Amino acid sequence: MNVLEAHGLAMGYRHRAVGADIDLALGAGEVLCLLGPNGGGKTTLFRTLLGILPPLAGTVRVADRALADWSRQALATRLAYVPQSHAGLFAFSVEEVVLMGRTARLARFSTPSAHDRGVARDCLARLGVGHLAERVYTEISGGERQLALIARALAQEARILILDEPTASLDFGNQLRVLKEIDALKRQGLSILMSTHQPEHALRVADRIALLKAGRIVGQGPRALATADALADLYGADPADVARSLPQLAPA
Repeated sequence: MNVLEAHGLAMGYRHRAVGADIDLALGAGEVLCLLGPNGGGKTTLFRTLLGILPPLAGTVRVADRALADWSRQALATRLAYVPQSHAGLFAFSVEEVVLMGRTARLARFSTPSAHDRGVARDCLARLGVGHLAERVYTEISGGERQLALIARALAQEARILILDEPTASLDFGNQLRVLKEIDALKRQGLSILMSTHQPEHALRVADRIALLKAGRIVGQGPRALATADALADLYGADPADVARSLPQLAPA
């Protein structure tokens, strides 16, 4: 069963197309990893799948229901999003930022309960940053903010996570922590669509990969699709250099 699907999707801003002819499907309890160079359309694709940007053509379905048929609050109980970065404008505490993920679970005009605050703190603790709960969000490091955003997505208790380069600003230890959490969430039955510039991360956690170049899916399938030749073509690199950097890859 697919929980998120795109068919014949064209995406972009107003009438400037960024990508077209995209067919993509995320299965229940699956990790699908999107690989592609900067400027290839990964973030635009994610924003279109989330309904932040309207599709220029084609359809998006969530739980076998057209995206347009979902209210924003109902969709937030199904889909959670972690952007690449978020600087923040106001001096909220880290706990308050994570609590924002509970909004979809609250009745109108209600305030977070002790249970909601407990969920927020538990999500921070799972990612090893519980000690940041009282810190001001705008005063912590970029890597710490990224972990807080992942905690906010977990606090939504959605069954589908869309993660836009979730490890990009993290040090090695925190990268491992996030990859371990993705493994754990998959075992719990969550479905995860993520992008990364690190193929070794895809090889570790993904069930399937999709290759996005110049706004089009140029390959989609099992992890074995990520050969040295395929990645070299995707990123405009020398296959021998890719093979030396990632010796675990098949040569072709």
